[in-house]
Amino acid sequence: MKKILIVDDSPFIAMELKDIVTSEGYEVAGHARSGEEGIKKYGELRPDIVTIDIIMPGIDGIETARRIRALYPEAAIVMLSSMCDEDTMNELEEAGLKYVVEKPIDEKLLIEALREVAVS
Repeated sequence: MKKILIVDDSPFIAMELKDIVTSEGYEVAGHARSGEEGIKKYGELRPDIVTIDIIMPGIDGIETARRIRALYPEAAIVMLSSMCDEDTMNELEEAGLKYVVEKPIDEKLLIEALREVAVS
């Protein structure tokens, strides 16, 4: 069973993600409400996959992903965002983040992204 860390400042989105991933057989290892907390929890929990919201208080999701990858290059990351404009997509690409799921969350696309990131 793959373990997932959810990094999202919205308790509603975190619960929605938890419901989706657990129904697909994943285990939610933890939830962080900020990038800083997400980096700390990633180190403590060492999940198989981390989902990170792009827009959060403190450091944003892209910087959170960069910092996690700097410490743990093998980290499997799926980004979530309601803001998928061209500039954001370019920034994600430059950071080496290729798995992005737009909000509102499409369950099938999320599960597909989780499966893809787990094998890459």
